[in-house]
Amino acid sequence: MNKEIKAFHLPRWNELPNIDLYIDQLVCLLEEYLSGYIKSDNEKEEKIITKTMINNYVKHNIIKPPMNKKYNKQHIASLFVVFVLKQVYSINDIKKLIHLAIETSPIELAYNRFCSELEKAIRIVFAEKNYVKNSKLSEEQYILRNVVQSFANKLYVQRIYLKK
Repeated sequence: MNKEIKAFHLPRWNELPNIDLYIDQLVCLLEEYLSGYIKSDNEKEEKIITKTMINNYVKHNIIKPPMNKKYNKQHIASLFVVFVLKQVYSINDIKKLIHLAIETSPIELAYNRFCSELEKAIRIVFAEKNYVKNSKLSEEQYILRNVVQSFANKLYVQRIYLKK
């Protein structure tokens, strides 16, 4: 497993900025954490995250509108989830999955759980191991585990086989 994969980390809720961000700052933050792991929708486009994308997620009610053109922790956390999951799921599916997560847990807990499970899934996939179903998991937690596993599997195929 290479160093970059071992170092994969999404900021936890308490690591997200405590101040609201303008869209340019938000794009920079998301790019900083995700640029080495996700790919642009458009092969010719080098930017993986754009203001237009974020505005479209607001317009389609994937995330709530910013307040006074500023994005808070909930926006930031939701966008981390959206940009990771859009690698393998449709936007409508992502909207349903986010709704499921925050319907069953406070957003801070749901987001931190997503980050932990994603990091674990990536380490497991790159170590060529498998998840074992734990009977103590709730249905929502088991769904989350499978959701992040799909991203980890796609990342593995891209890095190891497709050399992207």
